[in-house]
Amino acid sequence: MQLTTALSLANGYAPNSEGLGQLSDFLCPDFIKQCAETAGVATIRRRRLPVEMAVWTVICMSLYREDPLWSIVSKLGLALPGKRELVAPSAVVQARQRLGADAVKEVFQQSQKMWNADANHPTWCGLSLLGVDGVIWRTPDTTENHQAFSTWKNQHGDTAYPQVRMVCLMELTSHLLMGSAFDSCRSSEMVLAEDLIDVTPDNSLTLFDRGFYSLGLLNRWHHAGKNRHWLQPMRKGTQYEVIRSLGRQDKLIKLKTTAQARKKFADLPNDIEVRLVTKMIKGKEVNILTSLTDQMRFPKAEIVDLYSDRWEIELGYREMKQTLLNSHFTLRSKKPDMIVQELWGVLLSYNLLRYQMVKMAQTKPGIYAKHLSFTTCAISIINLIQTMFIENAGRIPKSIEQLQAQVEHHILPIKRERSYPRCIKPKPSKYPNKKRQSVVN
Repeated sequence: MQLTTALSLANGYAPNSEGLGQLSDFLCPDFIKQCAETAGVATIRRRRLPVEMAVWTVICMSLYREDPLWSIVSKLGLALPGKRELVAPSAVVQARQRLGADAVKEVFQQSQKMWNADANHPTWCGLSLLGVDGVIWRTPDTTENHQAFSTWKNQHGDTAYPQVRMVCLMELTSHLLMGSAFDSCRSSEMVLAEDLIDVTPDNSLTLFDRGFYSLGLLNRWHHAGKNRHWLQPMRKGTQYEVIRSLGRQDKLIKLKTTAQARKKFADLPNDIEVRLVTKMIKGKEVNILTSLTDQMRFPKAEIVDLYSDRWEIELGYREMKQTLLNSHFTLRSKKPDMIVQELWGVLLSYNLLRYQMVKMAQTKPGIYAKHLSFTTCAISIINLIQTMFIENAGRIPKSIEQLQAQVEHHILPIKRERSYPRCIKPKPSKYPNKKRQSVVN
């Protein structure tokens, strides 16, 4: 796969065959049309903003967060030539409404399969490293969003902004997203994580946070495919029965399930066997539960250290919110269906940039996409996207070669250990401090 064709994905679609107009085989206009037809979106009338250009409009909403939609469409030439030079804002809104959210979701799901297969991710003991975690998105304060997504409550009532809870599945060495599920902020992360079981690939190890401790979820995750393993810190106070010792600080244990969990998960047995690995880190005992019960294939010395890779998904969320969306924590759309469409567009645009970083990292042996700065890479790629419509088509390959040659400038420095230990700040008192008065004799 040439980066020339892959990078042109984010440019949108140039209808003039003499211009750029060359899209990747992975996300060409025919591919978008096929995804739209699968989602039930098809139009006979040839509009100025057809389906494939409406998809690029949703993608560029995240790439150019500061610009209004009509400006993005006009600046990048996403609309077909018409009587008017500029595209009316209402035409962009109508194009998004015709497109819907299912078409963008289908493009995301089909494209992530091909991009992850082409990325050739590194593995640990033959298993690809995945991470699952949740994130909250804030939506505009409208009546429709309040009814669809709900709000948090405090002592003064509901909070101002409705929020969406999202759970994502991410490949940790490249930060490429493999799946996502989201709903109202009052939905449980463990319930949303159940929707990601079907998109989890075989021969993988998924890292979970403590908040996803559900024996029904973990058991189904493990048995849904071939060699689908999981790893998670053990909660404090967890009751277990030791089956046998596998070595020093390495045990095979039995966890009993509850009747309530077996009622929800019909495939959940009365108890499951897992591996408990213990390690002292900076004077603190760390207990890790995992389905990697084969002690010969999976050494215990590396299992506990693997959990630190789970923080890569936290970095991915920060990249989406702070860098990609420029810290605009409230989404653009005013209606729930457009909120869902915009969120799928955010995930798709993030994957577009991350896939380009994967191709850039492949030019430097020993470097993976997670070793590159997302901020500087995103700036370089988006700037190149904007100039590709201005430059001559013959200069585009040279510009991409220059981008690849600058990979060394995007490599992040080695992570250093924290210089000062964390401290717990005292909780402020709700009562004012009474000043002591000196007694005068």
